[in-house]
Amino acid sequence: MDTEMKIEITKTQSPKAQPEGALGFGQYFTDHMFIMDYEEGLGWHSPRIAPFGTIEFSPAMSVFHYGQATFEGMKAYRGAGDEIFLFRPEMNARRSNASNTRMSIPEIPEADYLQAVKMLVQTDADWIPRAADASLYIRPFFIATDPVLGLNISKTYKFMVILCPCDAFFGTLQPVDIWIEDEYVRAVRGGTGRAKTSGNYAASMAAQSRAKAKGYAQVMWLDGVERKYIEEVGAMNIFFKIDGKVITPALNGSILEGVTRDSIIKLCRDFGLTIEECPITIDEIFAAADAGTLEEVFGTGTAVTISPVSRLRYREKEAVAGNGTAGELAKKLYNTLASIQRGEGEDKFNWRHQV
Repeated sequence: MDTEMKIEITKTQSPKAQPEGALGFGQYFTDHMFIMDYEEGLGWHSPRIAPFGTIEFSPAMSVFHYGQATFEGMKAYRGAGDEIFLFRPEMNARRSNASNTRMSIPEIPEADYLQAVKMLVQTDADWIPRAADASLYIRPFFIATDPVLGLNISKTYKFMVILCPCDAFFGTLQPVDIWIEDEYVRAVRGGTGRAKTSGNYAASMAAQSRAKAKGYAQVMWLDGVERKYIEEVGAMNIFFKIDGKVITPALNGSILEGVTRDSIIKLCRDFGLTIEECPITIDEIFAAADAGTLEEVFGTGTAVTISPVSRLRYREKEAVAGNGTAGELAKKLYNTLASIQRGEGEDKFNWRHQV
């Protein structure tokens, strides 16, 4: 039987005033954070919850120079009876270890990972919003901390978790416009695309900045070899409903294995829909739009949950999904997922974990 970690808790002596009104995303942080250290030969040790605050590091710290860093995104939800729920947190723990393996960061026992998250959420439970579309965002992350220059695998690391109350990322079921990138690439097979590592997101910023300047909310990435197969969007996996069939790009080593993506695939099958994980080209999408069979496009992710897509822009062409509003499938999936996450609906897949 696994034994629980003994986590030292130091409560803040100066609790912060909680925000009122709009929360945004990633702007306010709770009173505490989780920290755990790793040393080669000793392993993971000294788990603790401490007051949220700055940490002093050497300017030679490895992560600053060589990018050994991974992270996850999770949420805690408040139920109608004031219960606290997590949604499939074991998948985040598993994916985190997969990302760490790719980035040569030591794995952590999944039970310890989950205990750290749950205990921090319990410590700052008062910060979990009660508004219907708000939640407590959970950001676990790992960084290499050797204070030494030189391209080597670090011998020391920190595992940390921070929390922030947030509103819906794009607004609840508000359709967004997507720019399809044709110059830069996000990832290639054999690279780090399937890992949730910081460098993947840094590499996307130039295209994201250009897209926003042209009035588009997110960038859709094509494959890095043939530059024609759709992969994912900056903050989410992507789904298309074409002539009654739901299609999402197949995982190929350069696409993040989204927790929400997996959940949507299972829900679609449970609804009796035909859903395929397969390669799909940008030309196929625009041909469907021209034929009037592109019924819905939506993204999925922890931060966005379900994000309908209204317009797609590729070079000089533009496609509109359906009538440009949130489709019926996106609405049904969002409502079903939200009811599970908040303890209101049937949880036939056992996805909900009460803290």
